Amino acid sequence: MKYILVTGGVISGIGKGIIASSVGTILKSCGLHVTAIKIDPYINIDAGTFSPYEHGEVFVLDDGGEVDLDLGNYERFLDIRLTRDNNLTTGKIYQSVINKERNGDYLGKTVQVVPHITDAIQEWVMRQAKVSVDDDGIEPEVCVIELGGTVGDIESMPFIEAFRQFQFKVKRENFCNIHVSLVPQIVCRCSTPLDTAVKEKISMFCHVEPEQVICIHDVSSIYRVPLLLEDQGIVDYFCRRLNLLTEMRPRKMLTKWKEMSDRSDRLLEQTSIALVGKYTKLSDSYASVIKALEHSALAINYKLEVKYIDSADLEPAALQEEPVKYHEAWQKLCSADGVLVPGGFGVRGTEGKIQAINWARKRKKPFLGVCLGMQLAVCEFARNVLGWEDANSTEFDPETKHPVVIEMPEHNPGQMGGTMRLGKRRTLFKSTSSVLRKLYGDAEYVDERHRHRFEVNPELKHHFEDRGFRFVGQDLEGERMEIIELQDHTYFVGVQYHPEFTSRPIKPSPPYFGLLLAASGKLQNYLQKGCRLSPRDTYSDRSGSSSPDSEISEIKFPSLS
Repeated sequence: MKYILVTGGVISGIGKGIIASSVGTILKSCGLHVTAIKIDPYINIDAGTFSPYEHGEVFVLDDGGEVDLDLGNYERFLDIRLTRDNNLTTGKIYQSVINKERNGDYLGKTVQVVPHITDAIQEWVMRQAKVSVDDDGIEPEVCVIELGGTVGDIESMPFIEAFRQFQFKVKRENFCNIHVSLVPQIVCRCSTPLDTAVKEKISMFCHVEPEQVICIHDVSSIYRVPLLLEDQGIVDYFCRRLNLLTEMRPRKMLTKWKEMSDRSDRLLEQTSIALVGKYTKLSDSYASVIKALEHSALAINYKLEVKYIDSADLEPAALQEEPVKYHEAWQKLCSADGVLVPGGFGVRGTEGKIQAINWARKRKKPFLGVCLGMQLAVCEFARNVLGWEDANSTEFDPETKHPVVIEMPEHNPGQMGGTMRLGKRRTLFKSTSSVLRKLYGDAEYVDERHRHRFEVNPELKHHFEDRGFRFVGQDLEGERMEIIELQDHTYFVGVQYHPEFTSRPIKPSPPYFGLLLAASGKLQNYLQKGCRLSPRDTYSDRSGSSSPDSEISEIKFPSLS
């Protein structure tokens, strides 16, 4: 096993996650099996109880792990499936050590940071590095480890010490460190390539060879970062430093990344999506949602404009309190080609989301509701079509006479962390005419990731379906409503799960892909052609298929001439 540790200096958020993902992508393109581990030095057990304004989006894995959003980058870049133990926190390490101490595993010894905490860190990494993350079940050959935060932070010190010891345990030829730092140029960002003289100076003062100083300057897309690393000889360096046996010929996977990046830079037509949420001040709060939209826009050769709308600004109260924000919010909504209401928690802004859903339904604007977005679509339809004026979720109004969304019976309200319906669950399609079923390739079922405590009240579903509001996807028992579609609408879809978590740059998520197709006016043509893209938009060079979920080895990005 080869281990590559990525650390950061100067400031947090410098780009360690993208560098780690890019390094993994390059090595995978060489034919190696690569896994990734993210270490977060905070004391929380996991990211499940964080506000999105703390660390951005909470990413959900197949096994229900609620983890740092960087694991989403790893999955998207490397097209792998990680587990909750690929995210290591101080809380998890201390919890495991304390549990061992309570069980008497240390035989009466004094339990200390060194060696017990540092040993636990090393053992965790070595154990998790062997877990397969690819569909073929093969054990990884390279493990990329990202240490969150900044070197020098007090909370990072046990991990730094653990890896100081680790390099000797696994031997020099099996371990190397990438340190991501900052080179100020007028402002504190490196916006252009570094001169050779600057690289040589950094080399001298950091006690590394000049070839080990790699410049990652500002680029048009994060998907160009692996290409920058490749151009500066990082594969050749790893091959020598870690004795890697890799394919040295041109790597087909990176060629596809270059084609994808070039195509992204040449896009001319544009479509806009209104993202109506409550965490819009920080785009990282919806990181996977934005990526899923980008993947889908690229698949149809369109630039994407995301119009961020704070849902509270759409509410009538905002007209009285902040009329400028109110009118600006409605102008953004009305000028968008499609509407997206993502997941969320809490009552603030929910009425504004319902206003947006009502507008999209009446104006026949393409709409996608995810998790809470789907639940609020149910509330909106109940109020304005079924005539149940007080219809609501019991999360927001426990006393409503029409509880169209209710708390799941297995949820434990006494504990917050890890008590939701989490992880990969199966949804069965109940209709062969479902638009979303067609977008999924006429599949009978889909496996997608969930994160919710409330669900649509199944006892009331017949009232909706009698009026054309169909629950076309349900769980295995037929008790949980997973997918909604509205008849006689361009695209009005809601999903209880989070499809953005499994979207990939070259395999876009079907619900988001449908939204972008509808927003660009291409959905009906796409469905009529048997869910095939036009030659201009196709991803595949096979004569038999041009679907956006083609395998990576078959992707072909055509020229736009």
